Amino acid sequence: MKPPRLLFDAVLILTCCVVLRLNSAPPVESPADPPDAPLAAVSQPAPPLRVAQAETEPEDDGKLRIIIFGAHPDDAEYKNGGTAAKWAAQGHHVKLVSVTNGDIGHWAMAGGALAQRRTAESKEAARRLGCESEVLDIHDGELLPTLENRKKIVRLIREWKADIVIAHRPWDYHPDHRYVGVLVQDAAFMVTVPYFCPDVPYLKRNPVFLYSSDRFQKPYPFRPDVVVSVDDVFEQKVDALTALVSQAFEGGAGGSAEHLASVPPESSPELRREWLTQRWERRQGGVADRYRDVLLEIYGEEAGKSVKYAEAFELCEYGRRPSVGELRKMFPR
Repeated sequence: MKPPRLLFDAVLILTCCVVLRLNSAPPVESPADPPDAPLAAVSQPAPPLRVAQAETEPEDDGKLRIIIFGAHPDDAEYKNGGTAAKWAAQGHHVKLVSVTNGDIGHWAMAGGALAQRRTAESKEAARRLGCESEVLDIHDGELLPTLENRKKIVRLIREWKADIVIAHRPWDYHPDHRYVGVLVQDAAFMVTVPYFCPDVPYLKRNPVFLYSSDRFQKPYPFRPDVVVSVDDVFEQKVDALTALVSQAFEGGAGGSAEHLASVPPESSPELRREWLTQRWERRQGGVADRYRDVLLEIYGEEAGKSVKYAEAFELCEYGRRPSVGELRKMFPR
């Protein structure tokens, strides 16, 4: 028996309505289906990278801004303390930075206690020189020329708004010394690149980069472009170095009980100072004698011959390249 025509039409209409309803409804995403968000993100442009700008331009007081990098909390003071003191006395702004915390640089102690001790020593030495000081929290003996560390050095140079940057040469007996040299070389030019470390305002003028002196011969010996007489601040430098007790008197990593017994005791500060003075007379006197020809160029025949103590610096090719005359005017006499 056939169904009534009216019932057939009703079923047909109902079926059409259900189909239309299903076609117009939003698709239900299966749990196994990939989400749409990544596709949408691909079609949208990435937000622009923002470059930090200085809120206000620093007031130009006509003074130089110098940042000096050493590998450990004594290197910048040893190599550059006299020149730093002369700059500071002229009103220039000098910062001494230790790139590691020196936490294994002693024969009888190590770890956090030594790092804190050496940080305090370095800060006091810098105060006596008239400089600022900072010690980075990187383990002694573990410094590597990584991208992260390159960015740390770039930020420090930019934040100080440096005109002059000084560091070790990148060949030396200690790996930390070598890698400080590499890191500072790698920061040269990068300090002027807006989108490298864009969180810190970039420098619009590349600083002058220089090396501290050393006596290593390969791949080539140190060749000074500037030699500074430190005769007039020699006693001030020795006074600053007496604050570095763990290194200057206790011998640092190369010390021993026998060495300590050979040094005048802490209870006799005058004898200790005399002991240290004699060592630095030989050390700074050696620099003056080795580079006497440059001292004669800078100070003239009579004054150059009379210089007893000196510190020396070599221009790095990777930063700004002033003429020899301009460079020497940047250094104190």
